Amino acid sequence: MADWQAERMAPLRIGPFGYALAALRGVALAGLTYGCLLVFLLLRLPERAFFGLHRPWTPFLTQFVCRNALRIMGFRYRRKGKPMAGQGAIVANHAGWIDIFSLNAADRVYFVSKDDVAGWPGIGILARATGTMFIARKGTEAKRQQEMMEERLRAGHRLLFFPEGTSTDTLHVLPFKAPLFQAFFTHGMDRVLQIQPVTVVYHAPRGRDPRYYGWWADMGFAAHLMQVLATPRQGRIEVIFHPPVPVDAFEGRKALAAYCERVIRTAHPLAAAPESAAAPVPEA
Repeated sequence: MADWQAERMAPLRIGPFGYALAALRGVALAGLTYGCLLVFLLLRLPERAFFGLHRPWTPFLTQFVCRNALRIMGFRYRRKGKPMAGQGAIVANHAGWIDIFSLNAADRVYFVSKDDVAGWPGIGILARATGTMFIARKGTEAKRQQEMMEERLRAGHRLLFFPEGTSTDTLHVLPFKAPLFQAFFTHGMDRVLQIQPVTVVYHAPRGRDPRYYGWWADMGFAAHLMQVLATPRQGRIEVIFHPPVPVDAFEGRKALAAYCERVIRTAHPLAAAPESAAAPVPEA
């Protein structure tokens, strides 16, 4: 294990004002999220009946919720670049649970997540309703999951992957795992799909630990959520969309994974130096 993964931030002392602020923001956030969930489910009924796997309406509601959730939490937010048009998938670095809001606010996407998230209290139902694709770690599920990915991609769903496989302290970009990229190279998908790398940057509040918004190792969700909600003046979030690249410009999944890692890491102004050099950029 790298040294940074074993390190922890000093516990934040929350005073009466912090708890009051966290309660106020928490109530507003819950009201927005679960109030809109009811509207979402009502919209999803006719949407599913008329359009099946396609979702022409509900992703706009998800984006609305995430944009306003960031406002409620007090974040300053900036998007650079443009989400791609047409079929494809997005890959991004992964800091923690705040990524759900940061990336959904920037584009109408569907996350690919570990299957244990489906059982998380409160969060699991939101993830399932909004179309998150859950993947298991079992090798016996690989073929079925690949078929599911293909079906979703062909239906025009913009799947969003975190190739690092785990969240970080916001200051590191871990080596990208290539197996998730295999779905883009099967059954002719490489001839029609594009991949768009996205860099997510979290700037800590002034005077705070630079890793303030990171959620890694065995950090508890509830404690981290309370810390964020109790912060009087939040930091900044930057979401940087890089130019999309056609999948068939790469000879295989490893080359594509290395390229995306390099682009995302290079654009991250706070990221530590890579542990190993990434592959050169291939010709498009």
